[in-house]
Order: sequence, then structure tokens, then C-alpha cells
Amino acid sequence: MTWSDKEPAPSEGRGLPAGLNPEDLVDIYTRMVLARTTDERIWMMNRQGKVPIAASSQGHEAGQLGVLLAAEKDGNCFFFPYYRDLALKMSVGLTPAQVMKSFMGKEGEPYSNARQFPLQGADLERRVIQISNVVAAGMTQAVGFALAGKMRGTGVVVIVFFGDGASSQGESHEAMNFAGIHKLPVVFVCENNRYAISVPQASQMAITDVANRADGYGFPGVVVDGMDLLAVYQSMSEAIRRAREEGPVLVELKLERFMPHTTDDDDRRYRPPDEVEQAKQRDPVQSLGSLLVEQGFLAPEGVEAISQEARRAVDEATDAADVAPPPPAGTMLDHLFAE
Repeated sequence: MTWSDKEPAPSEGRGLPAGLNPEDLVDIYTRMVLARTTDERIWMMNRQGKVPIAASSQGHEAGQLGVLLAAEKDGNCFFFPYYRDLALKMSVGLTPAQVMKSFMGKEGEPYSNARQFPLQGADLERRVIQISNVVAAGMTQAVGFALAGKMRGTGVVVIVFFGDGASSQGESHEAMNFAGIHKLPVVFVCENNRYAISVPQASQMAITDVANRADGYGFPGVVVDGMDLLAVYQSMSEAIRRAREEGPVLVELKLERFMPHTTDDDDRRYRPPDEVEQAKQRDPVQSLGSLLVEQGFLAPEGVEAISQEARRAVDEATDAADVAPPPPAGTMLDHLFAE
């Protein structure tokens, strides 16, 4: 592919891209299944009144984990995700118990010890920062981190995630403009599911591809099938290399949001009845599992074993989080003021 192309980058047949082996795909599939199973449980717990709010990553998993796989192969990337990136946050190493404690607001929550919304704050051990749910706010923070890395010569490439709705915010322009001027090592990853909450893309922008905006900032933009993990991996591997050597890249992942915007939303009010069902025909979890079986990388019983293990792990995590205590009230103001 070339960075001037705006067409989706296909996988090279069904062979593995350079740098990947069957074990890599089985591992990332295992993490994907665990993330999906956890996501489904979080939604269920919300309906039981035990999780106040959640934004599902169902449908976004191949995009997020294709990016993660490329970053892991590179070995020197830092992530600024957004609120729909549960699959990414889990797959960098959080346990199901930590995730369930976060969504249930219990002691031991890994980002802020349950002081913020679920999985908001910093997980520096796993090279992740997401300070808030403010739309597009993480983009300028990520660019600042990339500037610091360039000034200090760390070689780090910053990967910042945002939705199509965030691309209509002023901070999106400010972040990309600054990064383009200073040729910063940052990859902007737009997870475009075509809805800014309930507003369809055609009602928020006059272009088909968010990636076209990169031209205005002096760096390349590419469109990728975000439901195809291998296509995402290929494009992100090149984007990371290019960002480190030359400057920013905008990667637009075209993908599907299977669930409402959040647990508080009812997408039946603004989405056609058959739209989600059609989207689920390209479910990335099912697609990757089928690919592994077709290629002989995993037996059908192996797929079922991975699913069963994920359910067992999530059941145990749910039970542990359910009985865990909330953070002590006396720690509410910890880490806010210098002592």
C-alpha cells in the first residue's frame, strides 16, 4: 500500500503478514475472546444495577487489537485510548477481576482506585493514559507526550484513539495541526463507527473519509477495514515506522458499533432495525476464530476451549468484584494535594 491511498488496505490473501506467526494470532484471539466475554458481562451487570455505566467495545475489537499487535511487535509505543477501548485496555494486561472492580467501583481498581469513571486515569506500568471521557481531550495530551518523547530522544511512538465524533471537535484540529508542524511521532487512530452517539456521520461532516483531513495537516492519512485484524496490523506496522522516522499518520478504521453508545443509550431510536444484525455478520471475534480454524492454526475444539476458559475467568472475576469492598471513604482526597 502507499500512504497516498485512501482505499481500505486488504490483507495479503489469507497468508500472514511479515512479523506474525500462528502463535501470535492464537494469542491475540484468546485476548479478544476474553475482552468480548468481559464486555458482555459488564453489560449484564449494568442491567442488574451493579455497574453504573459502560461504553461497549463490541465490534471494535479487531481494530483495537490489530493496533495493539503492531505496537507490541514494535516494542516502544505508548497508548492514549478513549472510553470505548475496553478491548485494548484489557489486552495490554489487565485481569478480568481488575476490570470488573473498575466497572463496579470497588477497592483495587487499577487506574484510580475507583475515584473516576471506569478505567479512567493512568496505567503507567502498561503504558496507557486516559484521563477523562471529555471527547477529543486525549488528543492534545497525546501530542504533548509525543513532543516530550521527541525532545528527550526516547524513540517512543504515541498512539492516540478517538471516535469519528471527536474528529469534529476543536481539539482534534489543534492536535493534528501541532503534530504536523513539529513532525511528531504520533499515530492518530480514528475508530469510525459512523455514529457520534446518535448523530450519523453525514450529519456531522461533509466528507466520506476522516482520513482525508490529514492532507490539511501535511501528513498521510489511510483508510483501513477495521473489522479485519490482519489489515489493521499491516497498516499500523507501517504507520508506526513512518511516525518514528518522518512524523504523524492518521489511520481511519472503518468498523461497527454493535451496542448502543453506552448503557444509558437506546440506539433503536436512531438506527434502522436491521443495521446491527447486518453488521454482526462481520463480527471480528467470529471472523478471526474462523480464520484460525480454516488455516489450521487452531482446531474447532480449541476455539471452544478458549471460549470456556474466558467464561470461567469472567465468572470468577465477577464473583470477586461483587464481594470486594468499596474504597475507604477516608482515601477520597488522596493524591489530589501535595502532602
